Amino acid sequence: MLDNLILGFTTIATIPAMTAIIVGVLIGILCGVLPGLSASTAVALMVPFTFGMDPVVSVLLLVSVYLAGEYGGSITAIAIGTPGTPAAAATMIDGYQLTKQGKPGLALTTSVVASSIGGMIGAIVLFAFSEPLATVALSFGAPEYFALAVFGLTIIASLASDNLMKGFIVMFIGLFLKSIGLDPFTGEERFTFGVPKLMDGLSFIPALIGLFAMASVFTGIEKTMTSTQGISLSFAMPRVRKLLGMWKVYLHASLLGSIIGVLPGAGATIASFICYNEVKRFSKNKDQFGKGCLEGVAAPEAGNNAVVGGSLVPLLTLGIPGSATAAVLLGALMLHDIQPGPLLFQTNGAVVYGIFAGLFVACLAQLFFGIIGVPVWVKVISAPKALLLPVIAAISVVGAYGYNNSIVDVWVMFGFGLLGYVLKKYHFPVTPIILALVLGGILEENFRRSLMMSEGEYGIFFAQPISASLLVLAALSLLSPIVLNRLAATEATKAEKKLKSA
Repeated sequence: MLDNLILGFTTIATIPAMTAIIVGVLIGILCGVLPGLSASTAVALMVPFTFGMDPVVSVLLLVSVYLAGEYGGSITAIAIGTPGTPAAAATMIDGYQLTKQGKPGLALTTSVVASSIGGMIGAIVLFAFSEPLATVALSFGAPEYFALAVFGLTIIASLASDNLMKGFIVMFIGLFLKSIGLDPFTGEERFTFGVPKLMDGLSFIPALIGLFAMASVFTGIEKTMTSTQGISLSFAMPRVRKLLGMWKVYLHASLLGSIIGVLPGAGATIASFICYNEVKRFSKNKDQFGKGCLEGVAAPEAGNNAVVGGSLVPLLTLGIPGSATAAVLLGALMLHDIQPGPLLFQTNGAVVYGIFAGLFVACLAQLFFGIIGVPVWVKVISAPKALLLPVIAAISVVGAYGYNNSIVDVWVMFGFGLLGYVLKKYHFPVTPIILALVLGGILEENFRRSLMMSEGEYGIFFAQPISASLLVLAALSLLSPIVLNRLAATEATKAEKKLKSA
């Protein structure tokens, strides 16, 4: 193992390779910041620039863009409440709360530190457990993916613990919106009303931009239309002791993110929300989540960056892409006559171990540029809202249109913006819609595929230990907040009675 590690670092110890990593990190951060440009889009945009490059250098450039793109999305999520990437939506829950409290420096620093540590742990997982994790991934069939989606949806119990009914209402709205388009099995139109553009369903990125960015513009106009006073923000960063004190959060979320990254189709967005929920479940500061908790920023960021290493496991060992970005990387590898699969470690060992080592270096570069960039982002969001809101609106329109070069996506964005504005106005949580849009497709397809496999027998979901365990965990996850709240209410009543009797 040590020999392989040395081989990896020797492979990237060249000026072109190091330059590629640094340039890749900078491009990835920039693309992540822009709403509408996901990590997969950023990697795809860079592929044509790698045509004449050495295979190792080109792969390092693309992997660095992938890694930093996942981090970059958190910057706008924290700064202006607009996730640059879908995975950053979970980061926004606590990160934007800190910004509204005038403490964006705390959130931005925690985000880059957690992202870098998550990326490094993901690289270690990739290096040490590639082959066994790939075997685990292959054991996931339709029932297991259905159970995973159900487990993911139970996060709503955590996100909307104050009013579970509102959370479920919003989730069902999201599941309904996800059903718009062609039936994935029969090809029949569902709720398209004869509009051809709706046959492919509602685009996720414009919906995401609308729900968060445009909705915040509408809310901002309503609240501060006549005010031009700037926001008082702090440059303060968390103390090193505070950052190091969250080592359990980094480790927990990173390992979870790596495992989720291994599963084809799961991806960084699902990993972010699951990591947020699981870290909250075991945290001593549960009550602080959703109100500006640093652990709530660290968990999704460590998780979604660890996904990068995890998603490369099935790609490199089996030739199966674990995410949309990994699929683009697969094409780039084949473009350079590198065939991923079990023989890759023998035929192109330098490339494989170079990727491992390159991920480490990219994480360090991301940490460096992220830290020095914090004052810049704080300065940007210190601008008066009268200036900031039109900029957010313009970025939202450009991001929505640029996703597919379609004006329909802009209208979808405005529609979701109005929906998000109404939900916020009447104190409904918005995040369950995102979860439903992300998991709805996986849920439906694997539910129906499982029933086709079992000829209608629902017992298939409990026949395998993985799917059965996930469904049991989902039930526990859903019921635990209700039980705990009831117990807390009972204890409070007892304490009140004792106080009165005394």
